[in-house]
Amino acid sequence: QKVTIEQAFGAWRRLVTWRGERAPGPTPSPMRAAPPPDVWRRIPSWEWHRAGLEPPQAKTLAAASARADAVERAARRGDGAGLLALPGVGPWTAAETRIRALGDPDAVSVGDVHLSHQVGYALAGARVDDDGMLDLLSPWQGQRQRVIRLILASGVREPRRAPRLHMEDHRSR
Repeated sequence: QKVTIEQAFGAWRRLVTWRGERAPGPTPSPMRAAPPPDVWRRIPSWEWHRAGLEPPQAKTLAAASARADAVERAARRGDGAGLLALPGVGPWTAAETRIRALGDPDAVSVGDVHLSHQVGYALAGARVDDDGMLDLLSPWQGQRQRVIRLILASGVREPRRAPRLHMEDHRSR
């Protein structure tokens, strides 16, 4: 896993702030809506970098925006296979897209560095890998994402073994 959730949301926030359209309706403070696909395609490389994205990530997003209709159809199908056909999109990204964009109640972010450990600790009292996590979640087939959300909201956490990793910020380079 190359990108932390904080880095991903930070980059998203910066790009939507810089390139997004003002959200319709009255809002307590100015809000921005994500730009349409043609705007994502026109973002120059230096702006992706300034937002905190590396070239492979920017290339994947630009390629996905060029095939926006196909990406939306694939996301609506819900199986993730169409999303996985895009270069640079793996199982984690496909699952996160289904979770965040479509509210898929069963999508599981396989490949997340910490998720399998948290689920294993909460349900079995021990670390497990992705396969072990899927086995533990199998009784809730169809609702696995909801179970994961409940586990994460419960506050049950595997004890830390080391200090937090310092996030690299390459934007000033």
